[in-house]
Amino acid sequence: MTFSSLPAKIQSLLFLTFLIIYLVTLMGNSLIILVTLADPMLHSPMYFFLRNLSFLEIGFNLVIVPKMLGTLLAWDTTISFLGCATQMYFFFFFGVAECFLLATMAYDRYVAICNPLHYPVIMNQRTRAKLAVASWFPGFPVATVQTTWLFSFPFCGTNKVNHFFCDSPPVLKLVCADTALFEIYAIVGTILVVMIPCLLILCSYTHITAAILKIPSAKGKHKAFSTCSSHLLVVSLFYVSLSLTYFRPKSNNSPESKKLLSLSYTVVTPMLNPIIYSLRNNEVKNALSRTFRKALGLRNCIP
Repeated sequence: MTFSSLPAKIQSLLFLTFLIIYLVTLMGNSLIILVTLADPMLHSPMYFFLRNLSFLEIGFNLVIVPKMLGTLLAWDTTISFLGCATQMYFFFFFGVAECFLLATMAYDRYVAICNPLHYPVIMNQRTRAKLAVASWFPGFPVATVQTTWLFSFPFCGTNKVNHFFCDSPPVLKLVCADTALFEIYAIVGTILVVMIPCLLILCSYTHITAAILKIPSAKGKHKAFSTCSSHLLVVSLFYVSLSLTYFRPKSNNSPESKKLLSLSYTVVTPMLNPIIYSLRNNEVKNALSRTFRKALGLRNCIP
């Protein structure tokens, strides 16, 4: 795996940039998890799913970024066969889980806005847990089948992955066998994994929009929309970058452009998610303020 086409100075600059992004991502998502657990005001279903998303983003980053940072500094531009398979497996697992978790979060907003009086009953603890499991579970079969099948093929040549992590298309280029059936499966699987959650999100927000338009007061409309704006922004960032990476025509999809697009949803988006939810959500900002004041107060009590 390599960034060898870039000059050494650019690689060093990228290393510093991505290291900062990586640390911000870990701290931001960890802070979201801690605050939503510690503050009783954030024990609602919305923040339960947000906590799941932050945990997922941390896992996504741990799978890809540490190895990428080492590659940028040329500490070790190689990866073992097992290491590559493991990285690909968890990349698929976390990627699929995020698609379905974003759909679950859209459904949560649909229930909150379209059925506000029944929201606590519908989204009880048992339902939340089931929805969370349903969001995470599809990643297991998809990752298992795709990774096992791909790595069962014979490899030949230089075995040089022209990417910064073990994604399916660059690894597939190293296979010395007929991969037509696998490619059909991969395309169909990717479309289903992306489109099913996307359609669920569109359906949820169609009903949400209709419900918001029926609210008589402008203040009520603004409050209802503000509860969805952060999620909509996160969904847009994730799906736009994902679609540009995997659904562009091959003639417009050079290895370098794919690397750049892959960076957007594997590195940049996980950093932006906690920032978006913190800056655009007064409940999170107030909870952060209460948590910091409490922490400082406890510290001041220590002799």
